[in-house]
Amino acid sequence: MAAIEMKNIVKKYGDGFPAVNDISLDVADGEFMILVGPSGCGKSTLLRMIVGLEDITSGDMIIGGTKVNDKAPRDRNLSMVFQNYALYPHLSVYENIAFPLRLKKMDDQEVKRRVDEAADVLDLHEHLQRKPGNLSGGQRQRVAMGRAIVRQAEAFLFDEPLSNLDAKLRGQMRTEIARLQRRLGITTVYVTHDQTEAMTLGDRVCVLRKGIIQQVASPRELYEQPVNLFVAGFIGSPPMNFLPAVLEDGGLATPFGHMALEGDRAEAVAGKDLLLVGIRPEAFEDASLVEDSKRHLGHTFTSRVDVTEWLGDSQFAYIPYEAPEEITAQLRDLSKELDAETLRTQAIVSIDAASRIREGRDAEFWLDSRKVHVFDPQTGENLTRDDAAGEELTRMAEEDRIDQVQDARRQSDPAGERTA
Repeated sequence: MAAIEMKNIVKKYGDGFPAVNDISLDVADGEFMILVGPSGCGKSTLLRMIVGLEDITSGDMIIGGTKVNDKAPRDRNLSMVFQNYALYPHLSVYENIAFPLRLKKMDDQEVKRRVDEAADVLDLHEHLQRKPGNLSGGQRQRVAMGRAIVRQAEAFLFDEPLSNLDAKLRGQMRTEIARLQRRLGITTVYVTHDQTEAMTLGDRVCVLRKGIIQQVASPRELYEQPVNLFVAGFIGSPPMNFLPAVLEDGGLATPFGHMALEGDRAEAVAGKDLLLVGIRPEAFEDASLVEDSKRHLGHTFTSRVDVTEWLGDSQFAYIPYEAPEEITAQLRDLSKELDAETLRTQAIVSIDAASRIREGRDAEFWLDSRKVHVFDPQTGENLTRDDAAGEELTRMAEEDRIDQVQDARRQSDPAGERTA
């Protein structure tokens, strides 16, 4: 295993367009790093530069302490798993997994040992003599992962490996990939456009926009303390609600009533004419179901409900509101960039499944004021981000990762030396 260091990496094509623009990112030994962002953000290009399939225009790519800019892919000792599996249809599962070992002219006994170990990890023993065409999508993906495992490479690189699978199978494979990475404790870089994969798999997530890093943090920090409007809108499903607001009486006047701001938060927004308030759906609740002991932590407001969606264990309500044209235009532009459903001038509110709120009627809601973010519409900056809280969340995640890597290495080699 090895750490991966990217220093001021730039990739420009013939027309001068920077697909990757001055990216510096360190992936620690044993870390699971996610590269995420909408189409065209540069995530796959960056991954291909790590493995050596794309030339680097400028900057340094360092793997295991060695600069590899001029090294061919075969000399970087990295294992890559592609979206399309890249299996040989005429070879058995056994020979597909063994293929990189055959290229190295490894003896049959060692090949068998490694293939059997990979089959144990991925539960493929009963399929070893079958052909890829006779396997399900999930089984073929496991074969591709087995081929990566037998190489005993410095790092795993995944390029949207679950995109071709149905929703149920994607969930199962996410679990398998997470379990495999924790068991092996191997450095992993994983590209996806699916923010659910990013939030559930990564130790840290790197959010990219037009070839530029927006934020690198633990999934929880990204969700609770986004640095800007783009990250806030991209991370989360349903997405964060964005409401227009103006300063008034020491707080914010919004379509859902007056929101108090205190201390540093009030100072951060002072002097701004128009603001955007960001609120996660779960910060709302049916006011009739809120306990008296916590009611003072937020405020109540009444609004007409357009649509409700009851999902059994949860419920969503859609509340329309009015917004200036400059805000609605910005939300439309952001939606296009995020490859997302249009961020309309309506709030998506998560309420208890037991709520009796009905569509087409006025209802009273409660909003937790502590969970409100305030953004500058011009720059997109999160004016009320708590940097200290965000850093603490990522520090805790890093400590957990180190513990997991150490546990994996102790299990793989109880004597204290990692098996070669």
